[in-house]
Parts: sequence; structure tokens; C-alpha cells
Amino acid sequence: MIALSVVLAIFVGVSLGLLGGGGSTLTVPLLAYVAGMEPGHAIATSLLVVGVTSAVGAITHARAGRVRWRVAVLFGVAAMAGAYAGGRLARFVPGTVLMVAFAAIMIAAAVAMLWGRKNTTAAGIDLALPMIKIAALGSAIGIISGLIGAGGGFLLVPALAVLGGLSMAVAVGTSLVVIAMQSLAGLAGHLASEHIDWRLAAIVTAAAVIGAVIGGRLTGLVEAATLRKTFGWFVLLVASVILAEQTDPGIGAAAAALTLIGAGAYFTCSRTAHCPVRRFIRPQVTAAAT
Repeated sequence: MIALSVVLAIFVGVSLGLLGGGGSTLTVPLLAYVAGMEPGHAIATSLLVVGVTSAVGAITHARAGRVRWRVAVLFGVAAMAGAYAGGRLARFVPGTVLMVAFAAIMIAAAVAMLWGRKNTTAAGIDLALPMIKIAALGSAIGIISGLIGAGGGFLLVPALAVLGGLSMAVAVGTSLVVIAMQSLAGLAGHLASEHIDWRLAAIVTAAAVIGAVIGGRLTGLVEAATLRKTFGWFVLLVASVILAEQTDPGIGAAAAALTLIGAGAYFTCSRTAHCPVRRFIRPQVTAAAT
């Protein structure tokens, strides 16, 4: 199981290196269901893995000039405060509730990936970003990160692109700095009440870091939009497994079936001329045209 954990951790790192977020949503299920950790321990360890991996990924982006340090520091400080608070609050929430909440966050992340992100070209609007918005958004994302062990990149990147007017590349680089800061702060909050298997955490972290380096090198070779959408369907499938484990097998099976049907329809329509969905869309379009 350790070998499988290492392989999956590399995949998590590749996702973080390519997308600047999203890969962290797989770390908690990896540690909980593959490595066999308790939910609280898995969440705390996830924060360590995500924090270190994001810090390493941010170095590459910083060297390429894809980090807005003012925005990163302001977001990061607010997110660290929220993440520490979330980490301290986590001990009062049952593990099952945390895992179900994590599944809900995974579904939100997958929808964000499948919906897509618009790439902005502005680079200097971040200087006018109101500090109150930075503090409020950073704290909210930090609390989510601290509570459930997610890095928050799937929330940070769109927020930085829309509110900060940053290009996608700069938003990804800046978000990795914030993720590293808030993840380590959330870890500090969890260490007050959780125990970490440092040996296993070091192995998984090292594998994720290797994946992040690989992902960074693959950035120019893989179409990010295609990878993001594929990863989004995979995250939905993992979320259905968590729902089956933590709630009712029927709910998980229904979610998995809907995910597989949706993924099949998406790839069929995007890759071939045979699209069953068009049968329902075309009559509406024709009626509207007449």
C-alpha cells in the first residue's frame, strides 16, 4: 500500500505542478483510504504534503517571474490566519462530517475544472485590489483549507484571475505561494491535537515533490484545458467513492454512475461526431431560430 501511495502521490504532484491546484483534493482520500490513516491524521498529513509540494512548485514559477508577491503575501497572511483557526476547529468536528464536507469540496473543485477558466491578460490590476476583499477571501479559503486539508488552489486561482486581473500563469504561480503558507499554518493548528506518522509523511511528500517537478516541466507539452477537464471527471469519481464510504453505498453508486455517464457523453461529444446530447439540443435551437 505504501508503494501505491507513492505512485498516487506523484500523480498529485504532477497535477499541482500543471494546474496550480486541484491535485491536493486527492491527497486526503489517498492517505485515508490507501495509506489507511484516520480522517483527522489524513487531513493533518495532507496539509504537510500540499504545503511542501506547493512551496517547491512556487520556486519554479517565481524564477520565471510568474508570482505577484504583494498579492501572495496579503492573501497568504489572511489565509494562514483562517487555516490555523480551521485546524484548531477541526478537532471539534467528527471525522465522518469532515470527510463528507471534503467530498462536497471535491465536487465543487471538479465543477470548477470542468466549467473552465477564462484567461485574462491584465498584469498590473493587483495593485488596486482592495485589502478588505483580500482579507475576507483569504480568511474564508484558509478556514476551508484548515478544516478539510485542501490547499484551496481551485478557489484561489479563479479568485486571483478575476479579482486580481492576473493572467492564468501568474495566478497559478501566486496561488502556489498562498497554498504553501496556508497549508503550513493549518498544519500548525492540527499539530495541537493530531499525531503525524512523519516517516510515511516524508515518503509521500517526497513523491509529491517529484511529481510537482515533472508537472512543471510538462506544462508546455500538455494542453492544460484537456488535462483539467479529465482530472475534473476523475475527482468527481473519487468524491463518489468517499460518499459511498461515509454515507450510503447507494448514494456513492448513484454519484459514480452519473459521473461515468457524464464523462462518457462529454468525451463522445468532444471527440466524435456521434453525440447523443445533440438530439436534445438541436430541436431547441431550431425552434428558437424559427
